[in-house]
Amino acid sequence: MVEYVVVAPATLRSETRALFRKQALEVLDQLKAEGEGLPLVIDLSHTISVDSSGLGSLVFVHTVAAESRRPVRLRGASEDLRFLLVMTGLEDRFILESGV
Repeated sequence: MVEYVVVAPATLRSETRALFRKQALEVLDQLKAEGEGLPLVIDLSHTISVDSSGLGSLVFVHTVAAESRRPVRLRGASEDLRFLLVMTGLEDRFILESGV
């Protein structure tokens, strides 16, 4: 099975969010041709820091993906990011996977 993966930057914050969003939207466009159901995978295994704007970018990508009934998998999210998702009540929006 082919996976559609966006690799998040080492630091997902205001300086890197625009490029990350652009890449994620491009992959979501590619997924449109595949029909519903296939997930978008965001590889966070090399991401060491996510600030509020980075978290906002993840939510934005999730919202766009949800419009076409597409799940978003977060692969390799750090314990800090997992904790942040729980603290903000966002953990149920994403499917969390272990590392690569």
